[in-house]
Amino acid sequence: MLTELQKRRTFGIISHPDAGKTTLTEKLLLFGGAIQIAGAVKSNKIKKSATSDFMEIERQRGISVATSVMAFDYRDLKINILDTPGHEDFAEDTYRTLTAVDSAIVVIDVAKGVETQTEKLVNVCRMRNTPIIVFINKLDREGKDAFDLLDEVEKKLNIRVTPLSWPIGMGQRFKGVYSLYEKKLVLFRPHGKQEEEDLIEITDITGDSLDKNVGKADADTLREELEIVQTVYPEFNREQYLSGEVSPVFFGSAVNNFGVRELLDCFVEIAPEPLPRSAEERIVNPEEEQFSGFVFKIHANMDPNHRDRIAFLRICSGKFQRNTNYLHVRQGRKMKFSNPTSFMAAKKTVIDEAYPGDVIGLYDSGNFKIGDSLTEGEALHFKGIPSFSPELFRFVNNTDPLKSKQLAKGLEQLMDEGVAQLFTRELDGRRIIGTVGNLQFDVIQYRLQHEYGASVSYEPLFIHKACWITSSDETAMKELINRRRKDIARDKHGQLVFLAESAWALKIAQENHPKVDFHFTSEF
Repeated sequence: MLTELQKRRTFGIISHPDAGKTTLTEKLLLFGGAIQIAGAVKSNKIKKSATSDFMEIERQRGISVATSVMAFDYRDLKINILDTPGHEDFAEDTYRTLTAVDSAIVVIDVAKGVETQTEKLVNVCRMRNTPIIVFINKLDREGKDAFDLLDEVEKKLNIRVTPLSWPIGMGQRFKGVYSLYEKKLVLFRPHGKQEEEDLIEITDITGDSLDKNVGKADADTLREELEIVQTVYPEFNREQYLSGEVSPVFFGSAVNNFGVRELLDCFVEIAPEPLPRSAEERIVNPEEEQFSGFVFKIHANMDPNHRDRIAFLRICSGKFQRNTNYLHVRQGRKMKFSNPTSFMAAKKTVIDEAYPGDVIGLYDSGNFKIGDSLTEGEALHFKGIPSFSPELFRFVNNTDPLKSKQLAKGLEQLMDEGVAQLFTRELDGRRIIGTVGNLQFDVIQYRLQHEYGASVSYEPLFIHKACWITSSDETAMKELINRRRKDIARDKHGQLVFLAESAWALKIAQENHPKVDFHFTSEF
């Protein structure tokens, strides 16, 4: 068990859209031998799209809209990567994914620096003290000065950094990086292949070898900059990295496959093994014998031909075994799984066992909700899996009455993924979708049509907030429902919801009905 634990590294890759996150994931998979050829993420000329963007709409838009899970072996270790959507409309999926990882790699574009979405996501990591490695990408283009960038990272992300590699020039003048971690000079060749001969071991940077390889002027600049780096930034300390106090920084160009191997080699040495997880009842340690895990994501139709729904389960302790009875804590019943799978994006392989740190897929016919726990019998409720109150609302109209069944099924399954919420108005039975971002409406419409054969149109609806309502006083509840009938709906679990059209309307409702509780998340 301990040997298996020491082999596991589970991390998420996070960034602002377009910083090169999916490209970096691809190149890591390339080094791990998990794929033979990297798909150009943006180029439509090349029909091979990125391995991790397997949904049709992702290929068309060139962005990631769902978290992908990929596993590969590297240097006798088992690495699990969770590639998350960078687009802010899908941040909800990313926040949940961060509950399932032990560390994170943050990708920053050298020209744009730290962007808003990066700040939000790093905050989530900081709340949980998740160890972070920073990868500054796209050095083959002109961008900000390395020292300015590090200052920006420290100020905006509120983390202390320590560079473990340092760039020599950038853009047209980019010669390569010097790895402070391995004491090696890595020369940049824009052919996109990192050959062994491009690695030159230079332990003494004062010698002639550096001048010969990068030219006297660049060698002198590098020596000066490295002196500043060693004076200004703390020496790398693994304990401080693991406690989230300091973040190592690497420089490279993912699209040219440059600097990625250095990042991966250092990552596998310093990144944490599976960490303990907090449940409401107690702290769950990975080395415990009893199996436990939680569902952090549900994906409908990974294979549109089979209409399958898959629940992604992060294993927290013990050993998961195929065809074994486990307790579904929320439903209080035993379940067993005959074909649990591990992932390589959309490619799935059936597994017989899995260990803490692994993320497995369980075929699900509608039993799981996000946040559910599976155990060997103990009632555990894992903490920190966020649910949200939607901010944008639209009526859904069925434009093909003959496909009502398909629409109902499609809406039910897509809502279970947690990207949006469905409300049915009590007054007239009209269906309303609530989301966090506009892009989700397009994704839902697209997937309903292409995966379920149902077509819908939307109608704008101005609502300020959806609040779940409860009360121990039945009369008070009835009074609110009768007085505000047009604002009352039910969510997909039948819970009553108050749809407030403005902040003022919400305040008035709360004042007029003091015995009714208004909740802003559905977990209360």
